[in-house]
Amino acid sequence: MNKVILIGNLTKDPELSTTNSGINYCRFTLAVPKRFVSGGEREAEFINIVVWRTQADNCHKYLKKGSKAGVVGSLQTRSYDAQDGTKRYVTEVIADEVEFLSSKNSDTATTTPSETSSSELEPIDDDTLPF
Repeated sequence: MNKVILIGNLTKDPELSTTNSGINYCRFTLAVPKRFVSGGEREAEFINIVVWRTQADNCHKYLKKGSKAGVVGSLQTRSYDAQDGTKRYVTEVIADEVEFLSSKNSDTATTTPSETSSSELEPIDDDTLPF
């Protein structure tokens, strides 16, 4: 069985693209908080998500950096040869379902830390991402 269920916050705005055959897909990274706190700060896993077709259009339209989303899908691994000749490996979740968990009018990026519950993950600044 290959099933993944995640809840987290988008680290940046979703990117919408189209395949050569005209099928839309959307990519985004979800910051999923770990269960434990290390050194007084909650750590997160950064999971790459791929969404296809109409759901990709909806993700691009309604999600943004900091949005909270739930994703149900399957784990996929693949590899490719980079331009420098090295082999690169990619692990990502192919989403079957995406649930928008932020309210339509909420702006997560303007929430102060004191307004955030301990179970929420604050938006991540792009400059601090490891990739």
